[in-house]
Amino acid sequence: MNVAFASTTSDDVETLVQIRIEAMRESLERIGRFDPVRSRERFLASFEPAQCRFIFVDGVKAGFVLVRPEPDHLQLAHLYIVPAYQGKGLGAAVLEAVLADSDARRLPVRLNALRDSDSNRFYQRHGFVKTGEDEWDIYYVHKPAAVAAASA
Repeated sequence: MNVAFASTTSDDVETLVQIRIEAMRESLERIGRFDPVRSRERFLASFEPAQCRFIFVDGVKAGFVLVRPEPDHLQLAHLYIVPAYQGKGLGAAVLEAVLADSDARRLPVRLNALRDSDSNRFYQRHGFVKTGEDEWDIYYVHKPAAVAAASA
């Protein structure tokens, strides 16, 4: 699997929204919260083209990732893989790149995942630790390798 990243622009918004909806549809339907209009609005509220990257597999657009640098952490705001590419190690490969950046910067990665989504098991399997939850989301953190080793 040849994975590559490419920058996005504000002109890519509709494509990104469609990828997000396609990737999240099953999880949102399972909890009775699938609403394409709401999904679009939530994405637009946090879309930052300069920090968003398309994910390509062998030249085919397979998802996107958006990591927002904050003063004390990296916020993994979006990581969506289209269903045809899910379960094949692509998400793990992308997450590995995010965690390598986290280690290099010595900053933890924070994220939230939709309650009852398969993404919760995915993030836990990759070392994320639950820090809290609310009605719809579960919050996680992954400490960089140097920090994690020092606190062990």
